[in-house]
Order: sequence, then C-alpha cells, then structure tokens
Amino acid sequence: MSFLRRRNHARPGTTTARQLAGDAAEADACTRLENAGCRILARNVRFREGEIDIVADDGGTLVFVEVRMRRSDGFGGADGSVDVFKRRKLVRAARHFLVQRFGARSEPPPCRFDVITADGDGIRDWIRDAFTAD
Repeated sequence: MSFLRRRNHARPGTTTARQLAGDAAEADACTRLENAGCRILARNVRFREGEIDIVADDGGTLVFVEVRMRRSDGFGGADGSVDVFKRRKLVRAARHFLVQRFGARSEPPPCRFDVITADGDGIRDWIRDAFTAD
C-alpha cells in the first residue's frame, strides 16, 4: 500500500528540517556513546534489509544502536516506535554486517542492540540491551 507511505516532497538534494533533526540526534548519540567509553565503528550502514544508525564497540561487545527521534510521547514515544517489524529489520541488517565484517565462518564477538531516544531537547534515554536477536 504505497499510498500510506510518507514521501519526501522536498527537491532532490535538499535536506528537510526533520532530516537535520535526525542527523543532530545521531551526532549527539555518538557523543554520548564515546563519552561512555564506546568506540564508533560505523554510521548509517545500509543494506537492503534495513539500516543500522550506529555500530560501536563497547569493551569488546559489538553494539548496534538505533536512534529514534520523536517530538512528543504520543503513540508510545520514541522507544515505543521500535516495534517488532523494526527489530526484525535491525537484526537482519546486523547479521549482514557481521558476515561482511567477520565472514560467514568465523565466530563474531558478543553483540547487543541498544536504542537511544531523543526529542527536541536532545538525548533522553539510552536503553542498553533493548531487545535480543532471538
């Protein structure tokens, strides 16, 4: 049902206010992660199955971070927007990242999925181990 999808009606090559806010939230999330001792390995890793906002190393644990920006807590807020369908996409993208980075036959490091939520005022929450790949 393509008519239900939101479309970016801006001219090609232009950045909307929403995209700028999302980019700022991701930059703030990277700063928060680095201040906590994580090392950023990649940002905006795209695969056909989905996109990973941030991949970080937290003391030997590979962390796949989803950054969610919401202006209000309506409809469950930012953390509630990471539903089962979004989690599946993130897990598929993470599996592709692991194969690409470590190969199909090697044992990958321990992994976890975190969610960082933001609003107009900046980062609100960092939910470590927000969900599992099972």
